[in-house]
Amino acid sequence: MNTPSTPQPSLPRIAIEYCTGCRWQLRAAWMAQELLTTFEKEVAEVALRPGSGGVFRISIDEQTLWDRKRDGGFPDIKQLKQLVRDQVAPDKTLGHSERAAD
Repeated sequence: MNTPSTPQPSLPRIAIEYCTGCRWQLRAAWMAQELLTTFEKEVAEVALRPGSGGVFRISIDEQTLWDRKRDGGFPDIKQLKQLVRDQVAPDKTLGHSERAAD
């Protein structure tokens, strides 16, 4: 039996667009897996979008968070998780990913 529930606010959707010609699918899939593991309760999905022309772009709800051409290469995973956290869960701690290097 279904019980009425309070409508849940829609969770953000992350998309990773990658260049198929550059063979960046594995990098995109790895980043998606890392984001899904870290933000399993804070995001609705992480989608992989095949593209071309050297594209590698990460967006949250269609707002560009990282663009390889604009931002100069690929984010490292620590940096990406911090950028996503700042948008979807500002109060979330990232544990060892946030500690300063010695």
